[in-house]
Amino acid sequence: MLPVLGGCTRLFFYPDRELVLNPATLGLEFEEVRFRSGDGVPLHGWYLPAETEDAAGSVLFLHGNAENISNHLPGVAWLPERGFNVLLIDYRGYGRSEGAVSLEGALADVQAALAYLAEREPPERPLAVLGQSLGGALAPYAVSRSPHRDRVRALVVDSAFASYRGIAREKLASTWLTWPFQWLAWNVPDRYSPVDAMAEIAPIPVLITHNRGDRIIPVRHAWDLYWAAEEPKRVCLFPGGAHGSTFLRPEARDLLAAYLWQRFGRSGEPPRTEDGMPRFRIDTL
Repeated sequence: MLPVLGGCTRLFFYPDRELVLNPATLGLEFEEVRFRSGDGVPLHGWYLPAETEDAAGSVLFLHGNAENISNHLPGVAWLPERGFNVLLIDYRGYGRSEGAVSLEGALADVQAALAYLAEREPPERPLAVLGQSLGGALAPYAVSRSPHRDRVRALVVDSAFASYRGIAREKLASTWLTWPFQWLAWNVPDRYSPVDAMAEIAPIPVLITHNRGDRIIPVRHAWDLYWAAEEPKRVCLFPGGAHGSTFLRPEARDLLAAYLWQRFGRSGEPPRTEDGMPRFRIDTL
């Protein structure tokens, strides 16, 4: 996940400019979206409309530290079929978003994306934020300080680390080659860390998901985030599974769809997918 040497916030970013696919490749309707971050940097994203007659709500998706939205699209491409609009955005320096990567810049980009979505959607439509890996680490701080936080009915944090400095130290200590350089972790700013922002999310409901087999971000980070959060909160840990692959699993998709459906105030169950897989009951959380 992290290079062993480098400067501060750049330890966390592996941007790629090339888009390897688009939603149409997967048979999805979509709209190219362009807006500006708080400091004027032009950003790019995709808006996927719900495939149902009436969208239950809209989800802002924040991807991990590598590549761009095209590589992370399969993890959320199923949500429109289940009744949700989805906005995927690239942070500055990724894909077709302009600018250079930075931690402060990425946080500003998340806040700008949430503002864009809140202003785009009708006021009665509820919103949710789904952050995965780095996106899950960015989300708590950005959402807790957003002027649009009252529109957010759920924050979903998947496969995220609890602390920027902590995960840097863990990675440097993980091999004999980098073990002597653990002191470099003290150069990583920790004031934006999700574990400190979690308590400020309430009363927005929080769902934390993680694969127990994640070797990139150990599952203990999920527990750190869970215990730092205030109620209402839930944690769901799945057996096995590689880092960032949570929502490639049918049972995780059912879990998330049911959770969002309830948080958005809908009765019953979300629409079934064409594969006919059995639904994952929310009361198993």
